[in-house]
Amino acid sequence: MVAQLVLVRHGESTANRDNEFTGWTDVPLTLKGQQQAKRVGEILVQKQLLFDKVHTSYLQRAITTANIVLFEMNQSWVPINKTWRLNERHYGALRGLNKDMARSKYGVEAVALWRRSYTDVPPLLEKVVSDRRYPNSIEPLGESLEMASQRMLPYWLEVVVPELRAGHNQLIVAHGSTLRALIKYLEKISDNDIDGLEIGNGEPICYTFDEKFNMSERQYLESN
Repeated sequence: MVAQLVLVRHGESTANRDNEFTGWTDVPLTLKGQQQAKRVGEILVQKQLLFDKVHTSYLQRAITTANIVLFEMNQSWVPINKTWRLNERHYGALRGLNKDMARSKYGVEAVALWRRSYTDVPPLLEKVVSDRRYPNSIEPLGESLEMASQRMLPYWLEVVVPELRAGHNQLIVAHGSTLRALIKYLEKISDNDIDGLEIGNGEPICYTFDEKFNMSERQYLESN
């Protein structure tokens, strides 16, 4: 059976608006972000897509986006799996900092590496605040994109892939870095080339898998 996978980065958050590093900090959508999510739902309706399951992070900007998308599609009943493994990459001590201020503090080149490279790790937090969402010290002190990929891929392989192989359409609503990491894995993008991939807020990306689990090229979905 043929199955389709749609990836969506959440709509604009307050941190996106304010040009701040966010990571695991739980910030809401702006009005613009809500409108972007609504537009995603409208596009998916136009494409006549039906989903069997939705996957999102533990962060409200992704959860709210998923709920708005499903509402617009009249598919609010579709089950939603939430997992910390789809959380945004953890930006460590950078989180909450305005990106321009971070460049002034750490230097333009350093911040560019922390943002875009695959292996560079940002400055670490000294400690994390206890959060019942993340027991057993799950929350890291900071992550490279590679580290975020390593904690995301088990969920992809163990939860999402079996659904796609069974012919069930899947929607993943997550974050810029975790979606970059997933696309890197799917398309076998090199460590050096991944820095050129940017995932925009509220821009749905579709892959189609055939009966042999061969994957189509990346397709950006737009209004008809």
